[in-house]
Amino acid sequence: MLAGCNLAPTYVRPAGAIPATLPQGGAYPAAATDARDVTRTAWRDFFVDPRLRGVIELGLANNRNLQLAAANVLQARAQYRVQRADLVPSTTASGAGIYTNNIFGAAGSSGASAGAGTGTGAGSGAGAGTGAGGAGAGTSVGTGASSNIEAYSVNAGFSAFELDLFGRVRNLSQAALQQYFATEEAQRAARVSLIAEIATAWLTMASDQEQLRLSRDTLKTFQQTLDLTTAQFRIGVGSELEVRQAETNYQSARNDIATLQTQIARDQNALNLLAGTTVAADLLPADFAAPNYTLDALPADISSNALLRRPDVLQAEHQLIAQNANIGAARAALFPSISLTATLGTISTALSGLFAGGSFTYNAQPAVSLPLFDGGRLRGNLDYARASQQAAVATYEQTIQTAFREVADALAQRGTIGEQVSAQSARANAARITARLSDARFRAGIDSFLTTLDSQRAAYAAQQSFVTTRLTRETNLIELYRALGGGLTGDADAPKEAPLPAADR
Repeated sequence: MLAGCNLAPTYVRPAGAIPATLPQGGAYPAAATDARDVTRTAWRDFFVDPRLRGVIELGLANNRNLQLAAANVLQARAQYRVQRADLVPSTTASGAGIYTNNIFGAAGSSGASAGAGTGTGAGSGAGAGTGAGGAGAGTSVGTGASSNIEAYSVNAGFSAFELDLFGRVRNLSQAALQQYFATEEAQRAARVSLIAEIATAWLTMASDQEQLRLSRDTLKTFQQTLDLTTAQFRIGVGSELEVRQAETNYQSARNDIATLQTQIARDQNALNLLAGTTVAADLLPADFAAPNYTLDALPADISSNALLRRPDVLQAEHQLIAQNANIGAARAALFPSISLTATLGTISTALSGLFAGGSFTYNAQPAVSLPLFDGGRLRGNLDYARASQQAAVATYEQTIQTAFREVADALAQRGTIGEQVSAQSARANAARITARLSDARFRAGIDSFLTTLDSQRAAYAAQQSFVTTRLTRETNLIELYRALGGGLTGDADAPKEAPLPAADR
C-alpha cells in the first residue's frame, strides 16, 4: 500500500486562456467548404513547386539548427534512461582471490581470518579460523615458518537501493520522461519553423528576381525617354529641365537594379544558411511568374482546440506535467526513506570449492532515514517546485495565447489579401496603360513632358507594389500553414526513434 503512494498533485490541463473559436466575420475569411485539414497535410503536398520542395529537402537533411534539436532529443532520452534506472536495484557482481602470508592482511582484504599451525621438524600443520562470512586456511613448513594463505570469493548484490514508498523516484523519472517529450516536441516545432523559413526565403528571392526584371525593363523605358528628351534639347525643341527630369528617373532605376542585385545575393546567402549547404542553381527561383506556389484551400472555420496540437504548445504542456511531478518528488523527500543493501556470495580456501556446500554467505543491511532538521532545505525545495509549476502554467497559457494570435493575424490578412492582389493587379495594369498613352500624347505634342514622367513613375511603383502584394499573399499562406502546426504528417524525413514502452507513455 505504501509503495502505491504518489504525492504529486493531479494534473489538470489549464483552460480558459483563449476563446473557444477563432475570430470570424469582418476581415476574416468565410469558411472554405473544400479546405483540407492543415495538420494532416504534409509539406510535400502543400508546396506545389518542385524546386521549392527540393530546397526544403536539403534543409531538413543539412540544417545545423535542426541537427542540434535532434541531438537535444537524444540527450533528453538518455537522461530519462539514467533517471529511470533508479527504479530498479543496480546489481553488481565481483570476484576476488587472495594470496598472502599475512593472516591479518588476508582477513582485512577478504573478510576471512586464517589460522596458523606449528609443527616440529619437517612436518606440517594446518589451522582454521572463522571471520565475517568466510573461512581461511593456512599451511606452514618447518618450525616458525610463516603461513601461505589462499582465499577465493564471489559476490553479487546491490547497494543503497531506495524503496520508493512515497513516489519520489517515480516522480523524478516521470519528470525526466516529460522533459524528453518536451524536447521531442521542440524538435518538431523546429522542423515546422524551418520549412516555413526556407519557403519564405525562397519566395522572397523569387520576388526580388521579379523586381529586378521589372527594374531592368523600366530602365529601358527611361533610357528611351532620356534619349528622346536629349535629342529634342539638342535641336532646340526641348529644354534642359526635361532632360534632367528624365535623367532622374533613369538614375533611380539604375540604383534600384544595383540594390536588387545586392539583395538577391543576400537572399541566396540566407537560403544557403537555412539549407545547410549551397543550393544548386537549378533549385533557385528564376522568376515569380507561377500563379500559386502553395495550396490555397486552407480552412477558415477552425476551432481553437486545434492549437493544442501545435508542437510548441505540446512542448509547454509536457514541461508543465514535469513540474507537476517535481512537486510530488519534493513532497516525498519530507517523509522517511528506506534503503536496502544486500549481497549474496560464496567464499572458499580453494578455487574448486567456491560452490561447495557450506561456502555460501549473505549480508542484508536495511536502513531508515528520517529528516529531522535541515534548516528548511526540503521545505525550500518544495516551495521552489510549486513556484516552478506556477511559472510553467503561465508559460503554457502564454504559448497558447501566442499561437491564437498568430493564427488570428494570418486569418485576418488572408481574408483581405485576395482583394488586395486583385486591386494591385488592376492598378498596375491601369498605370501601365496610362504611361503608354501619356508617352504617345507627349510624342504627339498633346501632353506636357511632366505628365509623361509622372505616369511612368506611377506605372513603375504600381508594378512594384503588385509584386510585393503577391509575395505577401504567398507568405501569408505559409504563415497560416505554420501557425496551424502543418508540415509534420507524412514527412518521410522525420527522424525515427525507437518507441518507449507503452507504460512510459
